[in-house]
Amino acid sequence: MVSRPAWRYLVETLGETRIQLCGRLVARIEGRRVEPELPGRQGRLAFVFLAVNRHRPVPRDELADALWDEPAASDRLSPLLSKLRSVVPLDGRGEVRLVLPGDAWIDLEAASEGVHRAESAVAQSDFAGAWSPGRVAQHVASREFLAGEDAPWIAEQRRRLEEILVRSLELVGRACVEIGGGELATAERAARRLIVHAPYRESGHRLLMETLAARGNTAEALLVYDALRCRLRDELGAAPSAPTQELHRRLLG
Repeated sequence: MVSRPAWRYLVETLGETRIQLCGRLVARIEGRRVEPELPGRQGRLAFVFLAVNRHRPVPRDELADALWDEPAASDRLSPLLSKLRSVVPLDGRGEVRLVLPGDAWIDLEAASEGVHRAESAVAQSDFAGAWSPGRVAQHVASREFLAGEDAPWIAEQRRRLEEILVRSLELVGRACVEIGGGELATAERAARRLIVHAPYRESGHRLLMETLAARGNTAEALLVYDALRCRLRDELGAAPSAPTQELHRRLLG
């Protein structure tokens, strides 16, 4: 069992300002819930766009293009921003920035930070230290960003989240394999999810092979290799990479 559970890491990162952009939008700024007061769908999208880009001032034309896919959309921005200013702290006129306290917590940023912390911990063989931030990243990235909405900047954030999810599954799975014991079940779940999300990413198949072998199921691990080999041959005309083949030889030995 890992000594520092994910929920404790999450709680330690929260201040009075907490914004959840993935899944259901929840925004608490300096202790006050603001998302019910956002002015309609466009106000909600504007707030999310500014929250995603909170570390830089956003030109009005860029914000208008993010909200409306039509000419002269900037003419519609002024009344929307006027309503939004009455709800959330905005700064600037020609360029607009969401002003948040220094200890503000946003789930997208926490996911990115969690992956970086987990990568650093795994690189230092601190596998227990990788578990909590990796699980935070995994938890955030598992939720959909702005469900039901469609725009290039939204698609970009979804791609970013998908990569964070895949990487966090790799890191959490690796950490759990190295920790061993009861965490091998977590490693297996992470590996199987990784294969679903990235079926051609061989690291997921190797992780599952290692986990099954560590749990005493070497025959199942060999079946995972055979399924990967057949998929690569039939769909891509390729063979497993050298590291995957080497793992297969070790399991046979």
